[in-house]
Amino acid sequence: MSEARTPTAVVFDVGRVLVRWDLRCLFAKLIEDEADLDWFLNHVVTEQWHHQHDEGRPIGEMVEERVAEFPEWEGPIRAYEHRFMETIPGPVPRTHELAREIHARGVPLFGLTNFGDEFWSQFRPTQPIFDLFEDIVVSGRENMTKPDPEIYALAERRFGHAPQGLYFIDDKAENVAAAEARGWIGHHFTNAASLERDLAAHELLSR
Repeated sequence: MSEARTPTAVVFDVGRVLVRWDLRCLFAKLIEDEADLDWFLNHVVTEQWHHQHDEGRPIGEMVEERVAEFPEWEGPIRAYEHRFMETIPGPVPRTHELAREIHARGVPLFGLTNFGDEFWSQFRPTQPIFDLFEDIVVSGRENMTKPDPEIYALAERRFGHAPQGLYFIDDKAENVAAAEARGWIGHHFTNAASLERDLAAHELLSR
């Protein structure tokens, strides 16, 4: 953990920090055989393939290319474009409450997320928690993703806080490391209990 500092703002990642994300939640409805489902998630609609949308590539273009490559899976591939929200089964337990508690203390909230532009447009209106956030940097709208240093530099400019004052929460260690390299205070998220303890240690929550 970074040395004890009192941050001036908190920056949340979104997927697997504030909301659960699991491709299986959608495709288990569409592919009955468990072995086929595993193969599909490992070779067709994978998280690595999805990441192209986070980088700014249009999902429709990605789907057409994937259908051409795997025509036998056309139905499930096409479903992804329109049923993405079914891959998000709900919030990560307790993290929305922590965000509200931070906000209630008067600490500004921001977001920095690898998220495709079109999927973000479907997702954002369903999440009133983000009404508390002053700004959210969405990778698919900026054509850059974590852990590229440029997206952190963009966030610093947008948020208007010095790097040393930004407390950043992310579920991927490499994203946290990239933030810490710029002077941010990083927290590698694994569960809400450890996050709550660290927030309190940085005077962002009551002990």
